[in-house]
Amino acid sequence: MLDREGYRPNVGIVLVNARNEVFWGKRIREHSWQFPQGGIKHGESPEQAMFRELFEEVGLRPEHVKILGRTRGWLRYDVPKHWIRREWRNTYRGQKQIWFLLRLVGRDSDVCLRASNHPEFDAWRWSEYWVPLDAVIEFKRQVYQQALLELSKNLFRVRPGDLPEAYRAAAQERES
Repeated sequence: MLDREGYRPNVGIVLVNARNEVFWGKRIREHSWQFPQGGIKHGESPEQAMFRELFEEVGLRPEHVKILGRTRGWLRYDVPKHWIRREWRNTYRGQKQIWFLLRLVGRDSDVCLRASNHPEFDAWRWSEYWVPLDAVIEFKRQVYQQALLELSKNLFRVRPGDLPEAYRAAAQERES
């Protein structure tokens, strides 16, 4: 399901614990780490997709989390052409995402990376909220930056001078 511009509707999930650390999942059989995310199926709302993806990728149910916020609009990224299947290259551009900020109200032991038949992650850890952007695959960095900045207002008072360098310019741009 693509929109007119070639973007696939998707949700992203920033899951925080009581210390405001974020869930960081290691993609199965890869050396890359990311937040849980996944496509919105036809007829599904972004919130329904978020809860489905949360269970499929992390094994958490609605009772394990509390929704703290979501992005106001869609955040988009383009997928590099060489990553796109040949048959999709003329129509598919990338993802457009609604990001959710969730608080884990359950326990770490509630996390189960094998909740579905097609696991996304083979390891996970808690990381500082301000994920080092160079740890994120290059074409997703701007979306991660935008999502974390927008959602941060639900957790703490953010002043540009308190942010890691990679986030400062974007925060100052948003304020002007």
